[in-house]
Amino acid sequence: MKRSSTFKPFVFALPYVVICALFVVFPLVLVLVYAFVGEDGSFTFDNFRLVFTESSNVVLLLKTIGIAALTTAICLLIAYPTALILASAPFNRYVILALLFIIPMWMNFVLRIIALKSLLYVLGIGEGLLAVIIGMVYDFLPFMLLPIYTVLTDMDKSYAEASADLGANGFTTFVKVTLPLSKGGIVSGITMVFMPVFSAYAITNMMGNTGTNVIGNKINGLFTTTSTWGVGSALSFVLLVLVFLTMLISSLVGGGETKHRPVTIKGGDAQ
Repeated sequence: MKRSSTFKPFVFALPYVVICALFVVFPLVLVLVYAFVGEDGSFTFDNFRLVFTESSNVVLLLKTIGIAALTTAICLLIAYPTALILASAPFNRYVILALLFIIPMWMNFVLRIIALKSLLYVLGIGEGLLAVIIGMVYDFLPFMLLPIYTVLTDMDKSYAEASADLGANGFTTFVKVTLPLSKGGIVSGITMVFMPVFSAYAITNMMGNTGTNVIGNKINGLFTTTSTWGVGSALSFVLLVLVFLTMLISSLVGGGETKHRPVTIKGGDAQ
């Protein structure tokens, strides 16, 4: 009598589940536990009180949000026109995309930042906020470019052609057709840049000074220098909540399907 064997594909997911449990879930649980534990080991909210009552934490948090928002905006302003050109280019755009954005990412992160820092010193920029912004844009620009480029290449060109046939000029077609259809890529790019920049601190350590410290530098110092794990965990928990809210907002903004209105001609312009 033959034994019936059933294929269980979830077995192949077990290594991923174990890795996530060890290196994602377990650290998050530790952060959550230490955030509510005082120096004497008792349950307390003092760590969160120190986070919100110390003015330097609020200033660092606002500065971090500002740097992340500015970096994201600059990446979007650079990436969207670049992706638009590459998506409509007659030459081998895949080779250009690889040479400009993918292959440099294969280099060691430290080597890339040191090379950029040396170049900025030659240009007379040195260390400071401008150097940090340039370093952030340099490092995270591909994460904005690739999702926008993917959406533009997958876009149905018949919409733009119909808009042109109905009398719309290039600007009107871009504003009313191309830009709304690429909203998903824009939202994905903003999310993929804003969140890691918001929690990053390695670039500020390498290219900035004490005046350019962000919230990540403060958390690193609380864990490694002063050994105040409770306050560091509470600040990390606040950072996690803000990142989660960013993900939630981006999913709400980019989750809906784009509605297309019929294009009509009125006064020589498409609407």
